[in-house]
Amino acid sequence: MPISILMPALSPTMEEGTLAKWHVKEGDAVASGDVIAEIETDKATMEVEAIDEGTVGKLLVAEGTEAVLVNTAIAIILEEGEDASALDGFDVNADAESAPASPETTPSKAEPASSTEASPDTEKSSAPEPARATGELVFSSPLARRIASQEGVDIAALKGTGPRGRVVKKDVEAALASGQSKAPAALQAIPTGQQPAVDPRVYFEEGSYDEVPLDKMRMTIARRLTQSKQEIPHYYISVDCELDALLQARKDLNAQGDEGIKLSVNDFVVRAAALALKKVPDVNVSYAGNAVLKHHNADIGIAVAIDGGLITPIISKADEKGLAAISTAAKDLALRARERKLKPSEFEGGGFSISNLGMFGVKNFTAVINPPQSAILAVGAGEMRPVIKDGEVTAATVMTVTLSCDHRVIDGALGAQFLQVFKRHIELPTSMLM
Repeated sequence: MPISILMPALSPTMEEGTLAKWHVKEGDAVASGDVIAEIETDKATMEVEAIDEGTVGKLLVAEGTEAVLVNTAIAIILEEGEDASALDGFDVNADAESAPASPETTPSKAEPASSTEASPDTEKSSAPEPARATGELVFSSPLARRIASQEGVDIAALKGTGPRGRVVKKDVEAALASGQSKAPAALQAIPTGQQPAVDPRVYFEEGSYDEVPLDKMRMTIARRLTQSKQEIPHYYISVDCELDALLQARKDLNAQGDEGIKLSVNDFVVRAAALALKKVPDVNVSYAGNAVLKHHNADIGIAVAIDGGLITPIISKADEKGLAAISTAAKDLALRARERKLKPSEFEGGGFSISNLGMFGVKNFTAVINPPQSAILAVGAGEMRPVIKDGEVTAATVMTVTLSCDHRVIDGALGAQFLQVFKRHIELPTSMLM
């Protein structure tokens, strides 16, 4: 029997992707493990391997097709002994209907699954359910939400005809046919929850500005950061760290170190943060609604600017790495981030992040927490400032860092304790070598 190849979920949050390139053509023989396609998400390009062997019977999605939903059939593999006649009457969606739901769509114990919902309209990976004006969740299928978002239909205003009142595709199509709930044309393609309260175009003469559509990365950044600021109660605390001892240690280590390894100030910052997370483990957590996840490892994200956006690759188990290993890992991750070659596991998750704008001369700033993390450290530039030592005014190289914390799980005293340990490591760099 032919086998449907489905658009894979390359990460827990992936809903759709672009089929960038086919590495096979119809009639090619494939074996398990062969690379058959390249899939682009908003931040990375991933290779897709065949998990079955056989012959490529049909390619269902053309190269360059965007917004292919997860679990959509993209190709058909013919098993040994089958030919093109096996495709007659074959239901390409049979495998999609039986594919496991993503973590976001798996029914909870409180809401048992209904067998009537196992259709392509309801089983594809979904975004979080939109909320009604009253705060009540709008139960809707991923396909319905996608069409409503693209067409500017207010899905919260629709009455669902699906199981348990779920809004499904036909409900959105019926609303469109009746002209219901259309948003302004310029905003119809913006996902629900990301539209500005007032379309800024109304304030400016047509032709007085250039309109540049947002790409997938920028749309994702907009969605995630809006969600972060809306859902996470941020607070901020700052501390000044003297850098002179660290700069001297960095100079000495670089002079004596292996050729090709040059430590940066940021490498020391990552190391100090990792050690502080181990000494103050209650900062190394994630808020999970009804629980707090306390992470065993200090997995630290480092913010990297790339064309069109920002990505935060993760140095895993940074607490177990020395300065040289952190430096090597950071350079490798940054390079592959800019080339869009990171795996989702290398930039999703993590327990803590560092955003450093010191190289731009920024003195201090506050950063937005990157869910599912609960804290991020904003690092400013080291600069000569007057300080008082032993009652005398003298000059020192000082760096201001600001910690953004999720107040749901990290109280002010706990955040301050973390910064106290971090500052001690920065100002006494030999403590990081022990």
